[in-house]
Amino acid sequence: MTDRSWTNYIHGWQDRWVVLKNNTLSYYKSQDETEYGCRGSLCLTKAVITPHEFDECRMDISVNDSVWYLRAQDPDHRQQWIDAIELHRADSGYGSESSLRRQGSMLSLTSATSGYSATSTSSFKKGHSLREKLAEMETFRDILCRQVDTLQKYFDGCADAVSKDELQRDKIMEDDEEEFPNTRTDEFLHNNGKEKLLQSLTPKGINGIDFKGEAITFKATTAGILATLSHCIDLMVKREDSWQRRLEKEMEKRRRIEEGYKSALNELKKKSHFGGPDYEEGPNSLINEDEFFDAVEAALDRQDKIEEQSQCEKTRIQRSSPPPHGDVYSSTGTHRFSNKVEEMVQNHMTYSLQDVGGDANWQLVVEEGEMKVYRREVEENGIVLDPLKATHSVKGVTGHELCHYFWDTTYRNDWETTIENFNIVETLSDNAAIVYQTHKRVWPASQRDVLYLSAMRKILANNENDPDTWLVCNFSVDHDNAQPSSRCVRAKINIAMICQTLVSPPEGDKEISRDNILCKITYVANVNPGGWAPASVLRAVAKREYPKFLKRFTSYVQEKTADKPILF
Repeated sequence: MTDRSWTNYIHGWQDRWVVLKNNTLSYYKSQDETEYGCRGSLCLTKAVITPHEFDECRMDISVNDSVWYLRAQDPDHRQQWIDAIELHRADSGYGSESSLRRQGSMLSLTSATSGYSATSTSSFKKGHSLREKLAEMETFRDILCRQVDTLQKYFDGCADAVSKDELQRDKIMEDDEEEFPNTRTDEFLHNNGKEKLLQSLTPKGINGIDFKGEAITFKATTAGILATLSHCIDLMVKREDSWQRRLEKEMEKRRRIEEGYKSALNELKKKSHFGGPDYEEGPNSLINEDEFFDAVEAALDRQDKIEEQSQCEKTRIQRSSPPPHGDVYSSTGTHRFSNKVEEMVQNHMTYSLQDVGGDANWQLVVEEGEMKVYRREVEENGIVLDPLKATHSVKGVTGHELCHYFWDTTYRNDWETTIENFNIVETLSDNAAIVYQTHKRVWPASQRDVLYLSAMRKILANNENDPDTWLVCNFSVDHDNAQPSSRCVRAKINIAMICQTLVSPPEGDKEISRDNILCKITYVANVNPGGWAPASVLRAVAKREYPKFLKRFTSYVQEKTADKPILF
């Protein structure tokens, strides 16, 4: 199984393939090298397994003074190794205490002491993490403690031997002064003292200590510690710089958020009764999109019910204001908006009657019988500007009649349910006027008003086969007598109602009746609602209200003209 092993002081922890078999732990450089012989093996019979005190992934396996340092992938993996080794030891017989064999260790030690810079460079090239480097430092500390203990025992043995030698030499000198002449005393003491010192160290001192080897190992360990410490310092400096940059970014982000919060709080303080009837829409709305939509839909339902009740109870007053002769509507008249009206009429006749196919990206959103409603999704600065186009066919009425009731404000309240009030700001001609109207508020949306020029025109046919066409266009204008106010959000509109009358000739000499008349309607609307409201809410309301408006208006005209002469 692959594990991490402490190889030497230059490379630190390295991946090695470790095999546990027949109470023996063997390691290979990789799994591919298992057939070429192991690089070291350890009999586990009398081995001591020590889980590391701080590093949860590390364990040390020692036999006498020889130690293997191993590091697993995680604490669970380490525990599996320990359990497996203990199981093998329990099921196996005795092994040799000195069966630890390690190859190439002196080469590694020599390489480690050959240069401090080489160790540091190698470590940086491998890009070890700070966590791994700290684990290496723990291993270095353990190795260094063992070496210090070994050297200390050696030095203590030497000190004890020297003390004993001095006492023994003094005794010899006292004894020999009586038996040997002074001329041989120095030579005898030198030879005899050296011999006794060696005798005292050999049997009673530290057995088999290679002082030179221990010194090399101690030097390699300290060099490794210095290299690892240097690497750790560099890593911590880089990490500190990184954290400092992150801290500065977070502080800047917090500053912007606090400024935004203060600004939003100031805006909210200007509003009264949050969530109440005086609540106004805005990007800092306390109502989410779903709640906003539910509130709007509930308000529209209530208005529909009120309108149905009022229609049932209301007795309509028959107005005796016959529409002017058709020739009155065939020209623009003379007023300051004449050129603008002519431009708008020509644009609608050119583009509004075009088919919805091609690259226009019109989407069919409603289809109810003869009526179809299309929409193109357009947003600007978060405000929905969806152009809308509806087509409809109505039997029994002419285009002139539909446009007359749509344009004449005398009948406006009979079929329009969304208007709170309106007034004519200025009459420009017999077929054009500037109208200001406010719409009923649908809470939580703010109330809207609109100021627009409304013109009605008869479109002269280019040839006798073209249908009889009438048009009403309403587009926003400015006027000194109707300036925007803080009470309402000013909406901008560009609307056209284009009606074409198709007549199927009656059989024989019969007169044309309403059964022979069909009017094709093209209604286009470009509305900028102003203010701020969720896009999903605006689109849902448009999808709901425009078809209702067309059905309600055309039904009203059919009802009003049913018993009247046909107005072509």
